[in-house]
Amino acid sequence: MLSCHGALKEIKGNTDFVFVLAGNPNVGKSSIFNRLTGMGVVTANYPGKTVELNMAATTFKDLRIGIIDLPGSYALGAVSEDQWVARRAVLDTSPDAAIMILDATNLARNLYMTLQFIDLGIPIVAALNLIDEAEKRNIRTDTEKLSDLLGIPVVSTIATTGQGLDELIQKAVEVAGKKYEIKYDIRYGTDIETNIRKLSDLLSRYDFGIAPRALALLLLEEDSEFVELVDKHADGIFILGEVKKISTDIQKKHGEKTPMRIARERHGLAGSIASQVQGDVTPAVSDKLWAYTTSPFTGIPLLLCVLSVIFAFIFFGGNLLSTMFSDLWAAHISPIIDGAIFAVFGSGIIGKTLIWGFDAGILAALAVGIPYVLTFYFMLAFLEDSGYLNSVAFLMDRLMHKFGLHGRAIIPLVAGAGCNVPAIIGTRVLTTMRERTIASTLITLIPCSARTAVILGAVSLFVGWKPAVAIYIIILVVVFFVGIGLNKVMSGSSSGLVMEMFPFRAPIISNIVKKTWFRFRDFVFVAFPIVLVGSLVLGALYETGYLWALAAPLSPVVEGWLGLPAVAGLTLIFAVLRKELALQLLVTFAIVKYGGGASNLLLFMTPLQLFVYALVNTIYIPCVATIAVLGRELGWRRAISIMIFTIVLAIIIGGITFRVIQFFHLL
Repeated sequence: MLSCHGALKEIKGNTDFVFVLAGNPNVGKSSIFNRLTGMGVVTANYPGKTVELNMAATTFKDLRIGIIDLPGSYALGAVSEDQWVARRAVLDTSPDAAIMILDATNLARNLYMTLQFIDLGIPIVAALNLIDEAEKRNIRTDTEKLSDLLGIPVVSTIATTGQGLDELIQKAVEVAGKKYEIKYDIRYGTDIETNIRKLSDLLSRYDFGIAPRALALLLLEEDSEFVELVDKHADGIFILGEVKKISTDIQKKHGEKTPMRIARERHGLAGSIASQVQGDVTPAVSDKLWAYTTSPFTGIPLLLCVLSVIFAFIFFGGNLLSTMFSDLWAAHISPIIDGAIFAVFGSGIIGKTLIWGFDAGILAALAVGIPYVLTFYFMLAFLEDSGYLNSVAFLMDRLMHKFGLHGRAIIPLVAGAGCNVPAIIGTRVLTTMRERTIASTLITLIPCSARTAVILGAVSLFVGWKPAVAIYIIILVVVFFVGIGLNKVMSGSSSGLVMEMFPFRAPIISNIVKKTWFRFRDFVFVAFPIVLVGSLVLGALYETGYLWALAAPLSPVVEGWLGLPAVAGLTLIFAVLRKELALQLLVTFAIVKYGGGASNLLLFMTPLQLFVYALVNTIYIPCVATIAVLGRELGWRRAISIMIFTIVLAIIIGGITFRVIQFFHLL
């Protein structure tokens, strides 16, 4: 992945025009981007920000056009990472045109950010999307009048079918080539405009790299980034003093803070424009579905059903695919890889170590990636395109606030029960690093399907189903209190949920497949290299015998505190590669250490030890693939902190559980 500035420079240098694609997260922006660009997408992050920009180049009538897909957001401020990155990309890129995607079913809400782009002086072409959904609700939009009021070209589109996209790009090319004259005449209330003009005249004496009117509005909105920029200027104190005077006058006249007043003016203007170009709105079937899915009485039972389907699909379907894939790999691929490696490197330590990496390691990555990650991405794309995720976010918002999150966090949290890797990547829907850190930490504590395999294979099989259920109950309690604790300890607060009603509709399979593939490809490039290297390191430790040497230093914790045999501690180290390997290696190492009879775990571990072993394996440090994604999504400092936290938490809870059960003779 390129650095953001490097990627922006590259795409600007190799294209005739550069367009940015803007709009809220649920208006079909990604579908339009995918249809316009197809494959070959480059992703980039601004330094210190995890929100990605998608960039690609396409050809239109012999013109090479670069398209930058901005993060989906409802505004262009700096209150969240997605808004900051969207605005920063626009200012740094100076695009030839911005393509603003508008929702024809909720035009007033969408026009707010359009007016912000106009305030910045960016040339705009508007795509009035979802016109098919609007027609179902008897919403008709006068696009010519909307174009006149905004002073920009407006094109009706349907992202899912591609209707209107050629005309949209044609209009953007005309705007970029100055063949279409943009005529902005957007004005707010008379007194607000008077003060904006007064401040603009003052700022026009200086060069801050941004239009005076745009900077005047940003300063009156108390935007910290631009207040700091002006403050560094030689006349910064004087300019900010004048800003404060003007702001105080506005506040006195309207009885509210200036940023709030400007936002109110912008919302009012957006509503006024929308009312002039659209007629009366008749409720549609999708509105009734929204009501059912967001009401606690009907929404929660429906959510439980949907989550059950997701979990069953990922867990049972994933397990079936994983088993089939592993069997096919063992029958057809392993012999080829093993034969080639042994032929070149021999069957000694080097050859066996390479087998761990290029046979077992690649298999481990694929056996997680294809059955669990790929299936999860498919279901996530299906729910996104159907519009259901918005209602779920609305329904669960109050509960999630107890953890310092908002409603959108519920889907990745639940998805963690299938696989932690895509669930953590799914936290990108959260707006701040604080929220993503809390959500990712909680996800690592949720038993994924691999850890569930250990619970079922070690506890349910040898001890009973009730102790296995008890482990899940303990984990849920831990997740609840960790979430509350992180919310209290970490500075900041939840950003709140700002959203709009997105109409339910039948997803289109081709769009789902494309979205699934783009996300899965990203996972492959991130997780595979680290899993491969981790497998080689662990294989080398095992084949050289050094792994057994680790048993002695682990003894005080494993045997003394957790009450487990030393061999169990060694399997916990290996389980970092893949969690269900803990159970497989426990049997393998036990056989090496104790002989063939140890395949029955109860011959050398008590029911209490098996219970504690499964509990510790569930809580402590996630697998290598999860660690890799944590490092990428949150930064390695936060990833390492989460790893250390889960290790300490697992040891503490495991030791306490061992003593409590032992004291009360519960097992």
